[in-house]
Amino acid sequence: MKRVFIKTVIATMALAAMGIASAQEKTIKFANQNTAGHPIVQGMEKFKEIVEKNSGGKIKVNLFPGGTLGSDQANVSAIQGGTLEMASMNSGIFASQVKDFGVFDFPFMFASGKEADTVVDGAFGKKMHAKLEEKGLIGLAYYELGFRHLSNGKRAINKVSDIEGLKLRVIPNPINVDWVKALGANPTPLPWPEVYAALEQGAVDGQENPIPTINSAKLFEVQKHLALTGHQYNPQSVVISKKFWDTLNAAEKKIVADAAAESAKFQRSTARALEASLLDNLKKNGMQVTTLPASEMAILREKMKPVIAKHGEPIAATVSELQAELTKLRK
Repeated sequence: MKRVFIKTVIATMALAAMGIASAQEKTIKFANQNTAGHPIVQGMEKFKEIVEKNSGGKIKVNLFPGGTLGSDQANVSAIQGGTLEMASMNSGIFASQVKDFGVFDFPFMFASGKEADTVVDGAFGKKMHAKLEEKGLIGLAYYELGFRHLSNGKRAINKVSDIEGLKLRVIPNPINVDWVKALGANPTPLPWPEVYAALEQGAVDGQENPIPTINSAKLFEVQKHLALTGHQYNPQSVVISKKFWDTLNAAEKKIVADAAAESAKFQRSTARALEASLLDNLKKNGMQVTTLPASEMAILREKMKPVIAKHGEPIAATVSELQAELTKLRK
């Protein structure tokens, strides 16, 4: 009887231990709007690799690229509600949660990717992400979408006036709507997964995005002209649900945070290394690429100034703080 009792106790303890191990296993659903092969998705794949390796498989990461879990706005709501664990999206999208994030959508804010890296990886970027916590979001790192350029299916853009009258898809936020209007074009806010069909059907004439995004979405199939305007730089915030984050112990949080930081460095270097070859691919697939002369770029910058002033006023302190950081970097 004594042996039976001991075996029963051992079996019970083993089952309990298995239950604890099972309870410690976590699964992260990680969403993004870009398709497989895009540098953002490559960053997500690197994050998955690091987390699963360093957690010994205790934390699983399932990737959902291509907008398969809905729009960016739907992803934000799901993360806040705890039904989605993670997403990467343009930092400016979070202006709907914290208005200061609008600064990341200001035209011509950053002069280079290296400059942007220093800002977002430093005190300013960390301070911005900290503002999201009260909204149920934890900012872990910044990927990059990159510098945006203008494509369309109607005509070559050799001067700023060539943009007038074009119907352009924009990210659904007020800053982008206003700068397109300032150029005399007609803004059409659309979620990214709807853009290819809208261009194909002629519902819009053009759009603006970084080269890797234009290439991965195969917009060369529905757009003939590309102007290298570099009018905006988009950092992408990698965010995790606070509800999920609070279920992690200290060791798990470190694994996830370290993986986000490491994958961000990998993602940005990958995106930049690929850009020249991707631009060549766009040309090979029939896109006619133009570069505006310095005099026209000066006109483009001038037309953007009233938009920056309008949207900068409500977040003046944040704008001043960022400009001070950039001034220091440029000395």
